[in-house]
Amino acid sequence: MPKKLLSPEDVRHFLVRRFENQHENWLAGEGTWPLVVSLGVPTEKDVAEDPVSVRSWVSAWQTRTGPGELVLEERRFPRLGTQRLPASLSFDGAATVASAIGQALRWSIATQRWHKMARRWPALAAGRALASRFDMLADYHHDDFEGLMSLLAWLEANRASNLYMRQLPVEGVDTKWMEKRRRLVGGLLRAIRGLDDEAIDFDALCGFRKPAHRLRVRLLCPALRLRVARLGDIEAPVDELANLPIQPQSAIIVENLETGLALPDVRGAVAIVGLGNAVSALGRLHWLSGVQAVYWGDIDTHGFAILARARKALPQIRSVLMDEATLLAHRLLWGKEPQQCMNVPMETLTDSERAVCDGLRAHAWGQRVRLEQERLSWDHCLRRLIDELK
Repeated sequence: MPKKLLSPEDVRHFLVRRFENQHENWLAGEGTWPLVVSLGVPTEKDVAEDPVSVRSWVSAWQTRTGPGELVLEERRFPRLGTQRLPASLSFDGAATVASAIGQALRWSIATQRWHKMARRWPALAAGRALASRFDMLADYHHDDFEGLMSLLAWLEANRASNLYMRQLPVEGVDTKWMEKRRRLVGGLLRAIRGLDDEAIDFDALCGFRKPAHRLRVRLLCPALRLRVARLGDIEAPVDELANLPIQPQSAIIVENLETGLALPDVRGAVAIVGLGNAVSALGRLHWLSGVQAVYWGDIDTHGFAILARARKALPQIRSVLMDEATLLAHRLLWGKEPQQCMNVPMETLTDSERAVCDGLRAHAWGQRVRLEQERLSWDHCLRRLIDELK
């Protein structure tokens, strides 16, 4: 059969792709209808060269059943005379397309729920925050969907509840339910309130009280340990740690917990480990003000984003083992960063730090290159850390 002639199965594949690409737009009421799919036009030469295939094509369309209106047109051929042939298949709306590809039930459920949420919160109908959640709308269990509706309504009515998340008095919604749906709930709340700033903390957005952030601090100096009943490894809320009666001379901030635990005694030094994106809490430790401070993290885009935030809290902080030479000297130990950090401001990075970060973002050395700190030679790294504190 000539390639230009589309079979019913060819059209079904086309509709599946069109549905996948356009269902969000259709859900939001967009799209031009009817959708007309041209089936192709056999020439007299096509019929003469392969009459069996052309007859089979015509028969397949004549016997086809299902959604969509088949349009037949008369074609006049010099030798074959006038023939009535399939010309196109027409669909009057998204529901018809969905039905043609076995998505009728999902489409029906999704549209009903979309309208229900848009009526309750009209702002959701204006953008893509709701339409982009087609799978949620189509596939959520009834109890989960009703729980989401109840939760959003409660959060809108109680914007500053100051409750912990686990204290939510919403039927069917518990802490595990919320943890799995933070991104969904946050996105819908921002859309309902017309907020564009995705940097707003989720707990602040919901009006929740946040559990006190806990830091882990190791006192590497024996003299400092004497001031706190010989404790050397302390984990506590940051505001309590700020009250420690210590005055270190230097600080080592490392991301990897095991790396921090492996650090030996260093005169006058403390180590702060595993902060991640919470490095801004460093600024609340008044005993770090003005001390020598070094940061050692992974050489990847998230590592540099954390460094940039750490330097906002401690302007004197210096990076160590995060330079281009270290990266290139350990090529055999590279891994891949699952997802790069692309949109975080990096204005506090030095020129050399920014050059490495920009190179990682641009895949200058390969796709999503990363060098994890724990892969480096410990003896070499320890010497570099100690040298930086001299």
